[in-house]
Amino acid sequence: MGEHYFAERPGAAARRRTVDLVLPDLHLRLATDSGMFSPDRVDPGTRVLLETVPPPPPTGDLLDLGCGYGPIALTMASRSPQASVWGVDVNQRALEIAEENATAAGLDNVKFRAADDVSPDLRFAAIWSNPPIRIGKAALHGLLLAWLPRLAPGGAAHLVVQKHLGSDSLQRWLDAQGHRTTRIASRSAYRVLRVDAPSPTAPSAASTTEGPTR
Repeated sequence: MGEHYFAERPGAAARRRTVDLVLPDLHLRLATDSGMFSPDRVDPGTRVLLETVPPPPPTGDLLDLGCGYGPIALTMASRSPQASVWGVDVNQRALEIAEENATAAGLDNVKFRAADDVSPDLRFAAIWSNPPIRIGKAALHGLLLAWLPRLAPGGAAHLVVQKHLGSDSLQRWLDAQGHRTTRIASRSAYRVLRVDAPSPTAPSAASTTEGPTR
């Protein structure tokens, strides 16, 4: 790929298209464009996550970390219409397309924002993510250390990671950082990991002075 999908302002020429997300409980037709993650089809990892993850909390703030054009966030918004869903991404083109997809789907309980535009005081009842593994280990670790501590007490994150891209080592690293992590599903070389919010008495990994583990 000549340009990574995690560029803030993709330079790839626009080439609009649509993809279908078909799940047992919903069918979304989503607009996509060049310069974003998996523009030609819903990524298989995303599909594995959405087909195996438990239902999202019915209320509260929910987060799709690395939302792209919105398949995960829009599924959360559809499944939990009384919740407030946030989709966060660095890619401005993807955020604009995701907003279009929310409008087309009639989902008004979801917002798509850059990370700096989300209040740092917000705490999330759930985080779902197909994280951007290809940004590199150090950057990925930094991203997770920034957002996982923002889980509300009793909340959990669900991450889908391809086995050959380091799902097992990521699980070990998360455990070592104090984020209790369990594998809840395995399909087509993808692992779905559940990361529980730390208990109120447990020290937060984000409070340590050490940098991300390499």
